Amino acid sequence: MQPQYQMGYDRAITVFSPDGRLYQVEYAREAVKRGTTAVGIKAKDGVVLIVDKRVSSKLLEPSSIEKIFKIDEHIGVASSGLVGDARALVDRARIECQINRVSYDERIEVEALAKKLCDHMQTLTQYGGIRPYGTALLIAGVSDGECRLFETDPSGTLLEYKATGIGIGRPAAMKVFEEEYNAEMEIKDVILLGLKALHSATEGKFDVDTVEIGVIVKDKAVFRKMTKEEVAAFVEQFKQ
Repeated sequence: MQPQYQMGYDRAITVFSPDGRLYQVEYAREAVKRGTTAVGIKAKDGVVLIVDKRVSSKLLEPSSIEKIFKIDEHIGVASSGLVGDARALVDRARIECQINRVSYDERIEVEALAKKLCDHMQTLTQYGGIRPYGTALLIAGVSDGECRLFETDPSGTLLEYKATGIGIGRPAAMKVFEEEYNAEMEIKDVILLGLKALHSATEGKFDVDTVEIGVIVKDKAVFRKMTKEEVAAFVEQFKQ
């Protein structure tokens, strides 16, 4: 229960509390923390995104849950938090990619796209009558032969990582990465490391139906989602 003096600042997105906080932005971050776990890891030859789809009912079709999105040929995104908000940002990101192609006849740089999305997210922390996006994104891609991995925040903050996680299992995933990540690892190795982080974050409650993997190889610079058969092979290899 909040103290009475905080309640007025709690309801308005445009009003700072006396201690310099924007409560609605903090609540949006809480929405992300309650979301499913997603991890992103850079390898020396590519970038990998892995998400836990958290199938909550045996009646649910796992294929209908989408947490990894292809933005452009060379960029992919994983989300945690409100899926509808993530889809809206994904649509905006795809439009920005096409605008860049039409205007400059070239692929947009990963960092430029990440900054455009975060600029948009930040504007929603300034105006009344709207709310911040209740989602965080992991943006993975290749620009100029270099692997990039960015994490966005509902406040519009942008950070670049070698390996990171978002969602409810972030603390457990980050602990695994801090102990075992090596920048010289190859894609197949970081996938197994990502599965270990996800295993730790979900307390072992995952299988091939609840895991989704997206990968972009540095040389080809083409993002794709792995097939169920490919995911199953890595899950089996991890469990051995």
